[in-house]
Amino acid sequence: MNVIFMGTPDFAVPVLKALIDSDRHEVTAVVTQPDKARGRSGKLVYTPVKETALENGIPVHTPERIKAPEFVEALKKIPCDVIVVVAFGQILSQEILDIPQYGCINVHASLLPRWRGAAPMQWAILEGDKKTGITTMQMDAGLDTGDMLMQTEIEILPDETGESLHDKMALSGGRLLLETLEAVGKGELHPVPQDGEKSTYAKMLTKELGRLDMTWEAEKLERYIRGLNSWPSAYTKYKGKTLKLWRAEVVLEETGEKPGTVVGVEKDSIMVQTGKGCLRLLEVQLEGKKRMDAASFLRGVRIEKGDMLCI
Repeated sequence: MNVIFMGTPDFAVPVLKALIDSDRHEVTAVVTQPDKARGRSGKLVYTPVKETALENGIPVHTPERIKAPEFVEALKKIPCDVIVVVAFGQILSQEILDIPQYGCINVHASLLPRWRGAAPMQWAILEGDKKTGITTMQMDAGLDTGDMLMQTEIEILPDETGESLHDKMALSGGRLLLETLEAVGKGELHPVPQDGEKSTYAKMLTKELGRLDMTWEAEKLERYIRGLNSWPSAYTKYKGKTLKLWRAEVVLEETGEKPGTVVGVEKDSIMVQTGKGCLRLLEVQLEGKKRMDAASFLRGVRIEKGDMLCI
């Protein structure tokens, strides 16, 4: 098939590469978000998808507004049997959805209708889901509301982080897309409507989301530490400085101390009382310092029993 690929972040790259490496499909164009200025220099930086496309000699389009009439007309002139969309970042108009023979297929990082929206992988961890997965979906004009085509499940491991899950799911998304396109070409798919009543919304991640409340139970705090790793990261405060928490364990123990109180300091960990249970901190990062294991951290920073970790 001739494929127009629309995507932007790292998550979309393995799916694009799967299409490029396939001998059954031709990526005729890539559409991605415009270059953005980064850092103090204001240097323009390509999206990960644009970098991959240019490395493989694929024409790239970066419209400010994909719904702009002039861009829609340009899109209609590109050879296209199907449009594949992966974390693109703009909503497609019905006019665009109607362009390809096989419509627009989205690779979505959840088992729809669970977790529609911008950050489904991370919210699956934050809310304690035991499994997630990839769904290929026939796009409609709504937000992740189209009919489901194929799904594959992925177990969320006890030590799963947002970063590790991202990498597994991106690779899985590429494989599932190729299976989906194969079935589409053979006319073997039977789209299944979503049950909207079972849907949940995975809102966009913000730095504020990483602000930990030590009155939460330890299990929830530990999920946030994993789910927000590597961005935006979970954090608290120690003596007025931001302390990022990168790895921790739940300890089902009550000390009677106020939530946020350091109740124990060992050579390789810091124990903190929470609203329910304790949290053993194993990897941290103090403001202005490098990320390090607790043993290395404690060699340079003095934390004592009775100290407070709180916003």
